[in-house]
Amino acid sequence: MARYTGPKTKIARKFGEPIFGPDKVLSKKNYPPGQHGNGRKKKTSEYGIQLREKQKAKYTYGVLEKQFRNMFEKASRSKGITGEVLLQLLESRLDNIVYRMGLAKTRAGARQLVSHRHIVVDGKVVNIPSYTVKPGQVVGVREKAKSLEVILDSVSGFNHSKYPWIEWDQPSASAKFLHIPDRSDIPENIKEQLIVELYSK
Repeated sequence: MARYTGPKTKIARKFGEPIFGPDKVLSKKNYPPGQHGNGRKKKTSEYGIQLREKQKAKYTYGVLEKQFRNMFEKASRSKGITGEVLLQLLESRLDNIVYRMGLAKTRAGARQLVSHRHIVVDGKVVNIPSYTVKPGQVVGVREKAKSLEVILDSVSGFNHSKYPWIEWDQPSASAKFLHIPDRSDIPENIKEQLIVELYSK
């Protein structure tokens, strides 16, 4: 499936946030790219603000438009606040769980681990990044992939206690998805209500 493969710093500068992970260029040039990026800021319309927020969410979680719309429709049919449910669905994706476990430094890296069949769910290999992990399921690293340098390097020094909905087990290099996170626990700087307003038009 097609993914954004263009210059990530350009996108991060557009939103003014390191949405793809730590970015050295962004820390020095925290203004939009282009000839007039550091000049006078033009006023953005209400629609533009809402669209920007949706794009930010899509880039952050690495989801394409059709997939994102399908998730929004699923969220709107679910009980609860639509915007919060949307973020909870995004957080429950397997590639995101692998990223939150610290097995990869970026979501793109986590997606690659899943696609290359290095990740198991409840002991079975799952190679679909968009797979929805359910509370109680255990996500781990395939036995022969535990010695991969990219995984060892990523896990080293990672704070596994910062996401209270994931319980990390060091000896088995696995984690249990305890529960769907509350909105207050999700650290992403996304104004989900703007996305709801955009799709509600």
